[in-house]
Amino acid sequence: MPRRTVSVPHPNGDTTPSNFGEKDPLNSNGDPHTGAPEKKVELRKKVTLLRGISIIIGTIIGAGIFISPKGILKNSGSVGMSLVVWIACGILSLFGALSYAELGTCIKKSGGHYTYILEAFGPQVAFVRLWVDMIAIRPAGLAVIALAFGRYILEPIFMPCGVPEIAIKLATTIGITMVMYLNSMSVSWTARIQIFLTFSKLLAIAIIIVPGLYQLFKGETKNFENAFEVNTVDLSGLPLAFYSGMYAYAGWFYLNFVTEEVENPERTMPLAICISMVIVMICYTMTNVAYYTVMSAEELLASDAVAVTFAEKLMGNFSVAVPVFVALSCFGSMNGCLFAISRMFYVASREGQLPEVLSMIHIRRHTPLPAVIVLYPITLLILFLGDIYSLLNFMSFLRWLFIGVAVVGLIYLRYTRPDMPRPFKVPIFIPVVFSFTCFFMVFLSLYSDPINTGIGFAISLTGIPAYFIFIHFERKPKWFQKLSGQSPPEKET
Repeated sequence: MPRRTVSVPHPNGDTTPSNFGEKDPLNSNGDPHTGAPEKKVELRKKVTLLRGISIIIGTIIGAGIFISPKGILKNSGSVGMSLVVWIACGILSLFGALSYAELGTCIKKSGGHYTYILEAFGPQVAFVRLWVDMIAIRPAGLAVIALAFGRYILEPIFMPCGVPEIAIKLATTIGITMVMYLNSMSVSWTARIQIFLTFSKLLAIAIIIVPGLYQLFKGETKNFENAFEVNTVDLSGLPLAFYSGMYAYAGWFYLNFVTEEVENPERTMPLAICISMVIVMICYTMTNVAYYTVMSAEELLASDAVAVTFAEKLMGNFSVAVPVFVALSCFGSMNGCLFAISRMFYVASREGQLPEVLSMIHIRRHTPLPAVIVLYPITLLILFLGDIYSLLNFMSFLRWLFIGVAVVGLIYLRYTRPDMPRPFKVPIFIPVVFSFTCFFMVFLSLYSDPINTGIGFAISLTGIPAYFIFIHFERKPKWFQKLSGQSPPEKET
């Protein structure tokens, strides 16, 4: 589907098409009568290597590693096997990240999954992905992260009592509003805050790893004895352990949502992705090793907040600081997610699949302000009125389905467009293995929870009639054409 264009009137009366977002030369700082070139209002390339790394690490590492990294242990059956799964999931996620690095360097458009599916398989499949993201996955996912922020930012204040639900939701609303405001005002400040939050969560992880390794070197290895004991390993639970592990690493794809804003993407994207994934893999594995130096497998499974239990055993009153670090971690995940997701809506609008207003850029701040704030009312509505966790249960498997489709698109483009420039190219077995992993997780969802998965599929299929109603059919009401920025069809004479 071609990008929208607008007609920019020139002083001599001519009308020439121009990419949406360009300034009218009559309103630019240049003199229209001297023939000075018109200035573009566009998203600027402000994502450096460090900022790219902070986006990826900052969105991958959320609250889970601090609160309940026990899905893998519970389903793998032993300490040793759980560490193997953490490493294996990191390697598989790296395969996915490398596949996306190739996609991001040969398709230099923002939008992530949506853009790659659009390029490989056309607008119909891409719209279904966009539809599911817009109505359910993104607002529900943002609301869940924000709820964790609201809970843990208030916990030190209400300790030792529980935090009231209404207080959590109010703090959550404030957190969402702050993130929306920050992303609307400045790309540079959004990136700087993301770097600070990424370093703060890496500091929190270091506070866990360093004392844990010290205990290990002192000889605290009793929890690692018989780590691979055969009678404790439940092979039937390993697929679910891998499922939990892949979710823990999810977020490596967010830099691909902002490709057009990355400086020198051919070099920056592969480097940022590889460095980030190695750092996260080391952090996750070593954090779990540190936990096991102080806690047995039974204690870890019984704990409601693993990092707090760990800190109480080793650091006493310092455990009060853990909820603050968790809240900062959640805020970083919210910030990185919104920064990336808004670009997908911006690109979809530019491609003609969302209302034209969402492809507008603030003339001074150079932020896609409408695309940033479009999720705000939907997220708050779900937060106060919806059943967030049920919605996520319905839709979460669709993430892996569409990521798998995008990576299959990479393989498909290798054969249909062999001459496409590919500055970064991965061996073909990498996307093959990763796409198989994604589809295996979709199959696992169907097998383990067929009802919720079936409801999720049914919700996603509503995107098909929506595509024909909102995009395909030309005869639409005038009010709808005006809202979506479409010109009414000319009458035949």
